[in-house]
Amino acid sequence: MQGKHLYEYAVVRVMPRVERGEFLNVGVVLYCSGKRFLKVRFDNSLTRLQVFPQLDVALVAGYLASFERICDGGASGGTIGSMPLAERFRWLTATRSTIIQASQVHPGFCDDPDVTLNKLFDELVLTEGQ
Repeated sequence: MQGKHLYEYAVVRVMPRVERGEFLNVGVVLYCSGKRFLKVRFDNSLTRLQVFPQLDVALVAGYLASFERICDGGASGGTIGSMPLAERFRWLTATRSTIIQASQVHPGFCDDPDVTLNKLFDELVLTEGQ
């Protein structure tokens, strides 16, 4: 396993009515300590969210943008953005009952976390026909 780095990821979901348990996967957040890597990738079109007519898609897009700012770190990520990478990942993937939720965290090994993030995104977010 030389050259392999432990990573953790979670699927980011939009769940407009928590009580119904309906959701759509819209992104993946991946953390790799060995590569000092924390990044999220979203389906930027968000057109699939139109299946939820009561949902304010522009509002959701703003929430998702905050995930990106937190991953990027620094002042634009607010208080959370100034935390170390591991703490930011744990905060983003903490269990919550809001419109934006993360799945359980899953581990794996990779050579390149960016390539792995894209592969997971393709497998877990993009649907056939896109």
